[in-house]
Amino acid sequence: MHNTYKPLFSIDPEVTFLNHGSFGACPNEVFDSLVNFQRKLEFEPVKHLAYDVFDYLKKSRTALSEYINCHADDVAYFPNPSTALNTLIRSLDLNIGDQILTTNHEYGALDRTWNFISKKRGCEYIKLDVAIPLKDKELVIESFRRSINKNTKVIFLSHITSATALIMPVKEIIELAKENGILSIIDGAHVPGHIDLDIRELEPDFYCGACHKWMCSPKGVAFLYVKRKYQHMLEPLVVSWGYKAENPSHSQFLDYMQWQGTKDISAYLTIPDTINFLKKHNWKEKAQYCRELNLWAKNQICKALDTYATGDDQFLGQMTTIAYKLDDPIQDLIDFYTKYKIQLPFIKWNDKTFFRISIQLYNSKKDIEYLIKSLLEFRKEK
Repeated sequence: MHNTYKPLFSIDPEVTFLNHGSFGACPNEVFDSLVNFQRKLEFEPVKHLAYDVFDYLKKSRTALSEYINCHADDVAYFPNPSTALNTLIRSLDLNIGDQILTTNHEYGALDRTWNFISKKRGCEYIKLDVAIPLKDKELVIESFRRSINKNTKVIFLSHITSATALIMPVKEIIELAKENGILSIIDGAHVPGHIDLDIRELEPDFYCGACHKWMCSPKGVAFLYVKRKYQHMLEPLVVSWGYKAENPSHSQFLDYMQWQGTKDISAYLTIPDTINFLKKHNWKEKAQYCRELNLWAKNQICKALDTYATGDDQFLGQMTTIAYKLDDPIQDLIDFYTKYKIQLPFIKWNDKTFFRISIQLYNSKKDIEYLIKSLLEFRKEK
């Protein structure tokens, strides 16, 4: 299948690209959509930014909302999940003694955000230890259930973890939060276009996702869904014309979030074309093919290297994180890429070292066979 789809992307043919999970990869026809919107911007900048862009944004949010199943007025675009979640986290009314429950699998940038807020507000960011290899989702759910107390104000959880590539039981955790009157914030950066996402079914209070990863949009597109009753809480990260707007729209949430100064938001406007690309190529079926290739790859790698993955198959989609001995992950990564031209992350997590594979349609079994050969050789040389 990869021979059919590889030419649709612009990835360097000299590189074995097994790192779609970091920043995604944009198909050529979707990238062309980006360039078309940039041309519109440059052709008539004032008309585009002052007038037309709001209709384009509405069309884009509508397409996205249908794709993830929520109302178009309940999502706003951001350049990345870090910005979206910083906007949300800084808006929360957190005080001394309040607790945020999470796991030790969360994305490092967001750990830093929560630690920053905790230091300023006097709240506590509590990371529950979820051991690997993960074999039973009830262990995750029970860990949260046991840790909730009267000071717990927020549960923050990745839908798919970044470093360890595990699909977490977010539906059950959201229900647990509801039962206890706790806000649920889900970091779904790796979810759209990877596994099914249905906001109405999950019913989180807040959900953040990236479009430039597995949806394959141009870089710099993320969204934040906010349940209607909480939208009044959000403050803009940058105060600009949308704040206390002279001509407010029907939504303060959108006024505050959509306009924060002059910038090229062409990537946001490509989402209808991005979704059309996914539909045209029956992406849900293709994602299942990639998952099957990922599980095959996991088994082949673990057997050849006599190692283990961070979780059982039930917790894996198109990514797998696998234990691998490294002395210096940063330098080792540079040396490995330089010698073998294989793009994948080397990771240090909880004082252990790993690598993570991401499988997209442009990948093949040959890529995995070359990876195994290279990892064995690299380990032997070290």
